[in-house]
Amino acid sequence: MTEFISKRLPNVKNDVLSGITVALALVPEAVAFAFVAGVDPLVGLYAAFMVGLITSIFGGRPGMISGATGALAVVMVSLVARGNDMGAPGENLGLYYLFATVILMGFIQIMAGVLKLGKFVRLIPHPVMMGFVNGLAIVIFLSQLGMFKKSIGGEKVWLQGMELYLMMGLVGLTMLMMWVLPKFKLTSKLPEALLAILTISAIAIFFNFDVATVGSFIRDGGGEGLKGGLPMFQIEMFSKVPFNWTTIKFIFPYALILAAIGLIESLMTLNLIDELTDTRGNGNKECVAQGSANIITGLFGGMGGCAMIGQSIINIKSGGRGRLSGIVAALTLLAFILFASSYIEQVPIAALVGVMFMVVVGTFAWSSFRILNKVPRSDVFVIILVSALTVIFDLAIAVFAGVIVSALVFSWENAKRIRARKRVREDGTKVYEIWGPLFFGSISAFNEKFDAKNDPDHIEIDFVESRISDHSALEAILNLVKKYETENKTIHLKHLSEECKALLYKSDPRFHEIIINDIDDPRYHLAANPEEFPKSLSEYHL
Repeated sequence: MTEFISKRLPNVKNDVLSGITVALALVPEAVAFAFVAGVDPLVGLYAAFMVGLITSIFGGRPGMISGATGALAVVMVSLVARGNDMGAPGENLGLYYLFATVILMGFIQIMAGVLKLGKFVRLIPHPVMMGFVNGLAIVIFLSQLGMFKKSIGGEKVWLQGMELYLMMGLVGLTMLMMWVLPKFKLTSKLPEALLAILTISAIAIFFNFDVATVGSFIRDGGGEGLKGGLPMFQIEMFSKVPFNWTTIKFIFPYALILAAIGLIESLMTLNLIDELTDTRGNGNKECVAQGSANIITGLFGGMGGCAMIGQSIINIKSGGRGRLSGIVAALTLLAFILFASSYIEQVPIAALVGVMFMVVVGTFAWSSFRILNKVPRSDVFVIILVSALTVIFDLAIAVFAGVIVSALVFSWENAKRIRARKRVREDGTKVYEIWGPLFFGSISAFNEKFDAKNDPDHIEIDFVESRISDHSALEAILNLVKKYETENKTIHLKHLSEECKALLYKSDPRFHEIIINDIDDPRYHLAANPEEFPKSLSEYHL
């Protein structure tokens, strides 16, 4: 136990400080995503607190930060709007439908973890991963551009003149500090992101700059401020949302989409953090933790959430590695809401935008430009496709499309690799030696290799360098045998896999006579006669 604690104590300082940094960056993000979803800012802040705390304690990836995200918010906006239309004006029924949907979303995610579906994220090809991080970096960048607008008469307009120059100057200074400080080893005590935020805040307050702050950002969006209380159990939801088949039909599609998006983003972020830290997280455990967090969040008035790649990278780059960093971030965010709202509201938005821009720089896979002419064109297409779809639609659509395209390309390439080497023995038997995988994509090429009408009376098909991959391949073999039997010719099969033989025996008892079992695999042989080996160590002469 002492050794366990001693190994983690040296990083406590980094975990605490990086957690505080992440908490500062979480505030405008959670508020912005709440506005996107059409709910009160506190709904987003409560989600960031509850989802972040629960997943940090019970999740499968220490150091990963979860909270309210834009990928989920863009789906929720339609749900909230339709829910509001079902109730009386001002009843805000859409909010309660959102809570119910988030709870159902959590149960779906828990089921995914129990069924161990998290491991399927390993099937996502690397080009899809590169497209994912590139697209997400672009999305983060575009989301920050909204911070360069201000509200005039209820409409958002771009900053101009001195306001724009001052905003750009503070953003640039924040980015410069985060780039320069590590080079001079000035961040051994405090993370560069936290130092930059504190410095820019001090400059803006000291010189009384007229710039947007966290407080003004919330008020421009229609909120009353950051101040709030503890999350409360939403008992009203059970009286406002009827538990019947109509409600299930309404919320289930949204819950399913939200669960899929949340798990995909969380598991892909988990993989990315694994690469950055050279460690391995537990995807199935993360699924259960995300689901549990969303159930609790829905019950206590939060909008739900998932892993946040931007804040996770801020945490890792700031030195956060353990669960403590996420716990500190969540508890610090709650402390901001309860006790320090007046101070946090003074933090300039420019400082937080600068931090997020540096996250964009760190997230984007710049190496993808260098490898464009070094990898197959299909991989280049997948990278660009996934990046574009992530920006245009959402992460789930982008990843599914990327995986489907990659799978189709893989199938097409393997379909072209089926080969048949033909030879005739002295006894007149024609032998077909099959090379390459036999599956649905290669069936047509496989059938073209044979000439049942003109072949001799005795045929032998050797599958020693081929493997039967699916039901289509089994059907192809069955049809081929029938074709030769129709021509009154004898056919034998050898070196079939045990699974394939079992299926063929089950489909037709005649295969017991057609398949040759008593034969060795020619690819494996002993270098010497086993009888020549010494029978005991004493026979070795050293």
